[in-house]
Parts: sequence; C-alpha cells; structure tokens
Amino acid sequence: MLNLIQSQKQTLKISPAQIQLLNFLQLNTLELEQHIKNELEDNPILEEGPEDSIEEFDASDEGVLITKAEDRTQDYMDWDEFRDDDTPDYRTRINNFSDDDNEYTPMMAEITTWRDELKEQFHLLALNERQRLLSDFVVDSLTDSGYLNYSAGAIADDVSFTSGMFVEEEEVQEIIQLLRKMDPPGLGAHDLQDCLLLQLERLQGPEVAISTKLIKNNFEDFAARNYEKLMKSNNITSDQLKSIVALIGTLNPQPVIGSQTDSLVIKDNIVPDYIITVDGDLIDVELNNRRIPPLKINKSYAKEVGGTRAANTYVNSKLNAANWLIEAIQQRENTMLKSMRTIVKLQEDYFKTGNVRLLKPMVLRDVAERINMDVSTISRVTSGKYAQTPFGVIHLKDLFTEGVLTQSGEEVSNRQIQLVLAELVSKEDKQHPFNDFQLAEMLAERGYPVARRTVAKYREQMDIQAASLRRVL
Repeated sequence: MLNLIQSQKQTLKISPAQIQLLNFLQLNTLELEQHIKNELEDNPILEEGPEDSIEEFDASDEGVLITKAEDRTQDYMDWDEFRDDDTPDYRTRINNFSDDDNEYTPMMAEITTWRDELKEQFHLLALNERQRLLSDFVVDSLTDSGYLNYSAGAIADDVSFTSGMFVEEEEVQEIIQLLRKMDPPGLGAHDLQDCLLLQLERLQGPEVAISTKLIKNNFEDFAARNYEKLMKSNNITSDQLKSIVALIGTLNPQPVIGSQTDSLVIKDNIVPDYIITVDGDLIDVELNNRRIPPLKINKSYAKEVGGTRAANTYVNSKLNAANWLIEAIQQRENTMLKSMRTIVKLQEDYFKTGNVRLLKPMVLRDVAERINMDVSTISRVTSGKYAQTPFGVIHLKDLFTEGVLTQSGEEVSNRQIQLVLAELVSKEDKQHPFNDFQLAEMLAERGYPVARRTVAKYREQMDIQAASLRRVL
C-alpha cells in the first residue's frame, strides 16, 4: 500500500508550492482582497504601494542585512531647515486633488434582527425573569423561516440541561402559545399546513371558514392541485375554489422571509473578476483590480530589523513569503487573463450580442487545450468567478455547456434547448399544462431530440415546476 501511494505521488509530481498556487488561483476578487489584508497585517515586510525598484534583499549569516542595490533616493535632508522655517504651512500647500478624491467614512447602521424584535415583544409582556429566559430560548430555537421544529418537551430538556434549572414541559408550552399569537402571523408553526392555519385564524371573510376547512382536511390534495377532488369533497363550485385559491395565495409560507420584521441581511455584492468591453468587432478583456492594492517590500523595516542571526532568519522568512505573494498575484493575473481571452474567443458571437442562443458547446478541456494548461487550472480560474459585460454580470460557469446533436447533425448548446423549453412552457395553457412527455415530443418536432429524463433535468435546472404544479383554474 505504501509503495502504491509513493508511486502515485511520483506520477502526479505536484509539489506543495504548486498545490498552494492552484488554491490561490481559485480565489475570487473579494477573497483575494481579504487574503491580502490578512497578509499585510501578518507580514511587516509587506506594504501597499507601487514597487520603487526591483531590488531584492537578503540576510547574510554573519548578521548583516545587505542589499543588492542601495536606495539613494534621499542622500541628504536638512530637517532642521524645515523645522525652523517661518513660512506658514498653508502657503506651501497645493491642492492637486479634486473633491471626488476625498474619502468619507460610511455611516454605521445599527442592524436589528427579527429575533431581537421578537424578544422585545416578549419583554413587553408581564413575564417574570424565568419566563423571559424561556422566551429567549424558544425564539433562538426557531428556524430562519420562523418555524419551530422542536416539541415543548425537547425544549424543556434543553433548557434544563444548559441552564441548570428544572423546567416543566407545560412552562415551555405556555411560551409557545404566546409566540403563535405574535407578529408576523405564522411564527412558531410546526409545518406549512400549521403556518397557513395560523394566518387564516386572524382573517375575516366569507372564504376564510371554507379555506380553513380545506387546508385542515384536504391539504395534500390542495398542494397537488387536484381541483376536481377538492370541489367534489367540499361541495364547492369552480368560482368558489378560485376565490379560495386566491385567498390562500396571499398567505406567507415563510412567516419571517418577506415580512416587515425580516432581518436586514447585508449580503456581499457580486464583484466581477473580469471586465469585458465591446467596441464594434473588438472585445477587450481586463481584470477588475480596483480592489486589489499594489504590493511592495518594506525596505526600511528590513534594514532596521537586521542584525542578529535570529532577526535575519525572521526577516528572510517574511521576505520569502512577501515575494511569493507578489509573484503569485502576478501569475494569477496572467493565467486568468489568458484563460478569459480564450473563452471570449470561443464564444465571440455571444459576447458581441449577449444572445444566449449563440452560445457554443464548450467544456473546460476546450480552453485548457488551447493554452496548454491543465483542466484543473481552468476549473479553478472559472469557479466562483464573474464577468462584467455590456449586457450584465454573468457567471463564468454558465458559459460551459454540453453539446447536443440536432436532427440536422448540427451541435448546439443545451442552453439553447433550455430556452426553447422555457418558451414552450410560457405559451402553454395553464389549465392543461404540458407534461414532460409532451414537451419532449414538441422539442423533437423543432429538431431537438431529447429524452423525457433530459427534459425533466432541464426543467429542474430552470426551476420550472412539474405539470401538476403549474396547473391553475
């Protein structure tokens, strides 16, 4: 077994440094920005700013830090002359910057989550300290959608174990009943059926009673949109069922998501890694390096710290790490540009027009073979990366599609078939939607011979529901 592992390592011939560089290629712009910030905090040899020269440093074993070229940019500076100068400072200042160059610190906004607001609702009630502790625990037990998946007994056991006090199941059940009466409606529900019933309890109208009966007794038929059975079992007409469906459609299946008490979630905006511009027949590709600061070696720190053997060893280790990072960033940029330019060349018609139908079948190997790189490298360069184009931000992984042979023998992208499938579904009669067999036959009539399973796979990829769930009255 050991010999097999050693033989595999010799076959791969990938050094730890190469593996580290491959992982470095996988970083997107935001991740690279954070990585550089961490390195700047950890490595005093590294600092922001353009490199003044290509001088390299080395710490000798004799304890003297020497440089291969001396920095003679400042041979003399009489600081006393400037210190004793009687000229006011404002006369020597020159404003060479516009108002747009001013940097402002963004205002800090206090974020209140829906859990905090829900706890505040409990604290406004006449509860003792023990009940407030239980209410906080119950609120923290809710899912991100506001559901309560734990029983009162399970919560009582958890509180007893974590807080060291014995809690009865009835105490927790009392808090849960208070929770189910709070806003937004549906909080503390066990499942979707319970959530809808909690919201219907607060409504009034002629359809509320029959809607509550229908959800309570025929929920599975309603979810499957078996309208004929619903009308027969509840003795209602088609118009009544339409009103009931419209009423239930106004309810929120997730009491927290989409409500006014939804948490203010600050999501990272998608920062494109590439910027693609089109000018006539010319397509230009550049990296989005606005967030990536230039890096250089802190020469003054290297000179000051050098002296002892231990200091030189420390400086050399930090220096090697800094040089590796600078070289890795340059190699990352070169690899990404080379890969993206090849992708643009392969998909030139798409980038000129933005028409998805003009996407050609393309896999990672097509790009790797043209630039003599490994498929894993192309995968890392494109994984989690985005490109800013004249027609919007696109995910690079969406450009890689499989090819399907049409009846005429032409190879087209499966994305083109998906667009035709979406067009067929959008034009169907919603009272009698097409099933997967019918969609496969219609695609074959248009020259795209695909199996029913392929239709189902494409439909799921585009978040198109099955025929039974697309049906309306």
